[in-house]
Amino acid sequence: MNVIIANEAKGMLSTLDIEVIKSVDGIHTAEEIVEMFRNFFYARMILDVTAIKDYENIVNIQKISIGLDADKIILLLPNNEISNSSGYLSKIISMGIYNFTTTVDGIKYLLDHPNTYKDVAHIQQLNDLSSTISDKVVSGSRVIGIKNITDHAGSTTLIYMLKKELEQTYGMSVVAIEVNRHDFLYFNSENMVSIDDDALISEIAKHKGVAIILIDLNDSSNEGACDDVLYLIEPSSIKLNKLMRRDRRIFEELRGKKIILNMSLLSNSDIMDFEYEGRTKVFYNLPPLNDRIKNPVLSDFLSKVGLVHNTKESSGNKIFGLFKR
Repeated sequence: MNVIIANEAKGMLSTLDIEVIKSVDGIHTAEEIVEMFRNFFYARMILDVTAIKDYENIVNIQKISIGLDADKIILLLPNNEISNSSGYLSKIISMGIYNFTTTVDGIKYLLDHPNTYKDVAHIQQLNDLSSTISDKVVSGSRVIGIKNITDHAGSTTLIYMLKKELEQTYGMSVVAIEVNRHDFLYFNSENMVSIDDDALISEIAKHKGVAIILIDLNDSSNEGACDDVLYLIEPSSIKLNKLMRRDRRIFEELRGKKIILNMSLLSNSDIMDFEYEGRTKVFYNLPPLNDRIKNPVLSDFLSKVGLVHNTKESSGNKIFGLFKR
């Protein structure tokens, strides 16, 4: 069953012949919409974007993508200069909302054939990444999200090690934020905060004077709050086989994103196999690291990500092995 939130497109949406469990009319704040449907079960949400108060401000779309499941949302956009601009659409895509249209026929198609990132990647303008949503939320800070793709791929420990490297080697101010977990408390380190998903934006705003904010995204879909997101894969055979069994299209969804092979012992030739079989590219290969000592590879990694300037040429290590069919 589906839900419909309508305003200016109410008449258009009334012609949509689908099963509807709940329908809401009028203009509502993003917070009100999230509150109405946070604990409400539905298959798809058809959301007339004009029903969102001040929808031209992309931050209000972001609040909905954070509070609700972005994969279930189909945005119905008006035919105007703002909502149909490539910049506006690019920012919607960066939040994980891949399904949007201006017509009823488009809604019908997306209900049966939902988009993945691959389907909308051509819209996203990579040269506009410096003006993403998070730049408006935290002026002057770099917000980097890190998310596990395979189970227990090491995002929490990696964030701790990156934070320590940035502080001790480069003297930078760093805050680490953990979403929907409480593992940071075991590191006994300052400026490591554990919060719920719905408090992320306000928590980021508290640290606008910090040079770098590292976010452990865990099961959050809030990639849109970050300037950049690193996707961690532990490339052991068992972890990859589990991943592929759970989602055989995962590498299509990750195409064009920064894949980090973490805790990896794979060779360059293994990486070539990985990239060929996954039809993807590896951004960086990180070997197993000792969190009690200084690891020179972290400086190279931070340079490759663009957080520090390294006078040495970045090695751009690679990795991986074969998927079990």
